[in-house]
Amino acid sequence: MKKYFITGTDTKVGKTIFSIALLQFAKKIGYKSIGYKPISSGSKITKYGLRNNDALLLKENSNIKLYYNKINPYNFLDNTSPNIVSKRIKNPISFYEISSKLRNIEKKANWIIIEGSGGWYTPISNIKKFSDWVIKENISIILVVGIKLGCINHALLTLDIIKKTGLKIKGWVANNINKPLIYHKEYINTLKKNLSINFLGEIPYLNILNNIKLWKYINFNYL
Repeated sequence: MKKYFITGTDTKVGKTIFSIALLQFAKKIGYKSIGYKPISSGSKITKYGLRNNDALLLKENSNIKLYYNKINPYNFLDNTSPNIVSKRIKNPISFYEISSKLRNIEKKANWIIIEGSGGWYTPISNIKKFSDWVIKENISIILVVGIKLGCINHALLTLDIIKKTGLKIKGWVANNINKPLIYHKEYINTLKKNLSINFLGEIPYLNILNNIKLWKYINFNYL
């Protein structure tokens, strides 16, 4: 079984885009794949209930189809940190619940992509962080670096913290969330020299995702 937790240097750095690339590749080579978004914020009210766009994209690109609440058990309307909104609406996040949903997914899939919320240290309560659950589950990590001003510092800090957990880190991917900066090449080269883990590829700046083979930008030899 292949199972990866996708974290990022910040929120909105392209965790979902990279997760789609992994799911596309899994489908291409014949894996039974599922994308799992345990916790999401910033959802929309639909006739089916609350729906998060990132979770819907993961569901759409999985080749094993499950009901929405099976792949996104905690889904919040407000676009803010999970610890804040879950407390406000009195819906505490349970590690048991998200682990239980993961056990169910493991029975059906052999390629599982678990997308985090925000960055590595996103809090889910006054005392727990999302990363505490990942450590408990002992899941291999892939780091998505959104290329923007400040990303070098954010990437180095995030990697340093993850290394201290003892979890396996499969590598990092650069995602161009904006049009390339003036010093784009220098940013990428600096990250390559300072992040002492495998470089998995670089996703270009994209206006649309429809019908784009995102997997072709990724080096899967390290996975």
